[in-house]
Amino acid sequence: MSNELQIYIDGTFYPKSQAKISVYDHGLLYGDGVFEGIRAYNGVVFKLREHIQRLFDSAHAMMLQIPLSKELMAQAVTETLRKNNLRDAYIRLVVTRGVGDLGLDPRKCPKPSVIVIADLIKVHEADAKTKGITTTISWIRRDPVDATTHEIKSLNYLNSVMAKIEANISGVDEAICLDKNGSVCEGVGENLFVVKKGRIFTPPSSVGALPGITAISVVEAAHKLGYEVTETNITPYQLINADEVFFSGTAVEVVPIREVNKRQIADGVPGPVTKRIIAEFHKTTLDRKQGTPI
Repeated sequence: MSNELQIYIDGTFYPKSQAKISVYDHGLLYGDGVFEGIRAYNGVVFKLREHIQRLFDSAHAMMLQIPLSKELMAQAVTETLRKNNLRDAYIRLVVTRGVGDLGLDPRKCPKPSVIVIADLIKVHEADAKTKGITTTISWIRRDPVDATTHEIKSLNYLNSVMAKIEANISGVDEAICLDKNGSVCEGVGENLFVVKKGRIFTPPSSVGALPGITAISVVEAAHKLGYEVTETNITPYQLINADEVFFSGTAVEVVPIREVNKRQIADGVPGPVTKRIIAEFHKTTLDRKQGTPI
């Protein structure tokens, strides 16, 4: 039996080397589709129902009819994990508009495609949570809410890719994106939190940031620890003068930021609030009530 990862495509499993979509798929041609990044911890898919609901919400916003029910979508995810004998994994759930022609008219795509990939992921070095990461504020502005807003988790991530390229060129770990008015929005694939005088602040989704499922868990963890969390616009000045700054996201989980645009954040080491949030979030991921068993 092959040791290759098995990829789910429209109800059939294919070895990784044979998992393919058509070059006429509008997901490839136009970034026309939606996706979710999901984590499994110790045999439980963390917040699976919430991720699937967000997938359907994104699809609804762009008038993409997902060909499976939410229940069958959840089964496809858990089946893919079982097929690959994975208990701790990163899952990429993708729905494309499907095969059409070289025109962009979505009416030419009669059947959307569903893809489930389960694998491992490494975004930053292993010591990122203990040392913190470096960032730059990107000149790439987040697309506004009346355009290709990041509230929709679509396959069009060029906005984020360009900001990530800038971070790479600048020699830092990650980029921070602003909205069109200059307020802090999010990272290239993460929500952002600022700590000042014991209070936690995060940008609202109205600036175009994705409503993060991990971010919601972070807010719940903060409340459990007795911290107040406020959604508000954050300026770059407030960002660099914060006591602590951290990212949250499915792939990165919770990671401290020690530097923004060569400005050290406070003492340049992860602060006490961030450390407590990381520990509480980790406990949450091990709570079997927070997810769906494989």
